[in-house]
Amino acid sequence: MKTETPGKDNRPPRAGGLRRHEVLLPPAHTFYVMAESPCPYLPGQLERKLFTELRPEDADDFYASLSRGGFRRSHNFAYRPACTGCTACVPVRIDAEAFRPSRSLRRIARANRDLVARERHARATTEQFRVFARYITTRHADGEMASMSFGDYRSMIEESVLDTRLIEFRDSEGDLVAGLLTDWSSDGASAVYSFFDPSLSARSLGTYMVLWLVEECRRRDLPYVYLGYWIEGSRKMSYKARFQPLETLGPSGWQKLTPADAPA
Repeated sequence: MKTETPGKDNRPPRAGGLRRHEVLLPPAHTFYVMAESPCPYLPGQLERKLFTELRPEDADDFYASLSRGGFRRSHNFAYRPACTGCTACVPVRIDAEAFRPSRSLRRIARANRDLVARERHARATTEQFRVFARYITTRHADGEMASMSFGDYRSMIEESVLDTRLIEFRDSEGDLVAGLLTDWSSDGASAVYSFFDPSLSARSLGTYMVLWLVEECRRRDLPYVYLGYWIEGSRKMSYKARFQPLETLGPSGWQKLTPADAPA
């Protein structure tokens, strides 16, 4: 699983090129629009994001509302696409209670039954960073995250005013094989970022971590797993369509998506 952050990078938005954008709700928060930059997903397109700062005094309720409006989190900022003339990035979430895994998803769950998940406070470790660095070098060597230092990684993990946890997945020998950065709220779980040992690609660990998150939401009686954005036809995001029923946010609110080419 890969969850999206601003421009393939999970660092906070820079202030350069911003202009103030007034909104009516909620009145206590100011929203800003970033300057346009090349889109990391659609060649030749420009991306632009609307964002606001999350503050400790009201972060939980505020971000739960923002999640329902299609926002994501990066560090202490919430953002969503606000691109000119393009609505390709569609917010998606899994209805945890209604979710029924397909045959292939059940196979992935069985193949990873030996893993032990441990939920930790969001604290970075060198062990995590070694797995993260191997993942980035193998899967995203051409992206901005490839240059991240341990300090950058620690900032990504630890800078949050929400109930943010790092779920570690370990094999039978106690070795760390994957990590999932997750925000918890009254509305469910938001998968912020995940990484895994690229030498274990046969395990489909990215998919397995989403399955684990769905089951954990059901155990906690929470309604949704937010997966970020889905772009129809994007190979990098096609895995999200496997988690049915998947809901998408559009002009008429959240509605079920059942793409004809969704994998069985």
